[in-house]
Amino acid sequence: MINSLMNKIAIITGASSGIGAATARELSKLGCKLILVARNTEKLHDLKSQILQDGGLAEVFPGDVSDYKTLQKSVELCLATFGKLDFLINNAGVIDPISTIIQSDPDAWSRAVDINYKGVYYGLRAALPVMAEQQSGVIVNVSSGAAVSALEGWSHYCSSKAAALSLTRCAHKEHEQDGITVVGLSPGTVATDMQVAIKASGINPVSQLDISDHILPIIPARAIAWLCAGNGKKYAGTDFSLKTEKNMALIEHGFKHLFAA
Repeated sequence: MINSLMNKIAIITGASSGIGAATARELSKLGCKLILVARNTEKLHDLKSQILQDGGLAEVFPGDVSDYKTLQKSVELCLATFGKLDFLINNAGVIDPISTIIQSDPDAWSRAVDINYKGVYYGLRAALPVMAEQQSGVIVNVSSGAAVSALEGWSHYCSSKAAALSLTRCAHKEHEQDGITVVGLSPGTVATDMQVAIKASGINPVSQLDISDHILPIIPARAIAWLCAGNGKKYAGTDFSLKTEKNMALIEHGFKHLFAA
């Protein structure tokens, strides 16, 4: 497996922080060349500089995934720069605004859905034609346990993640025959900036967790690398969950082999 990710090309959305930034670093270490997409231009360029200093290769595309043109043009940049697209990591997502339905702001609620749900669709729509023509590719949609559960104050997040899971299922059915793997990753709770907002809200049991209860972003990042390295095919059309000890062990064992001589 040592060369399975070498010289592969990946687009990562929400790449400026959290799981996205950790995934960029891990994929780069494994030899991937990257297109980094996010709204925060400064953080994107900082991450690119880190990757270049470590001997990797990355380009940035500042943009908002709630706008289809962001995904369309990031794919165009990818093809113009690297000539192909092997992996799309649909990672961009937001938890704000945390609010009960009766107190929610319709515009803000819709904005979250545009990012968490439509952003995934836009990524699929932009990448699938390229991958179908190549007859190869892996798309990892970063999901959540919220996709299959209901939590107070999270109607926007739970429903949009459920919709994104449905997209994973639909895209798998439509493109499995094209050699494309579409799989979700449900990482559980992760120690990112999102957890700061959750903790401050005081709404639902997740806000009561301590920071030590959350896994570090490097763990889902390595899970994404493992799924991209051919292991996602077994779980295509579903969310691979890191909340089981068995799956965590698979990642720990499998990731070591990615670096094995």
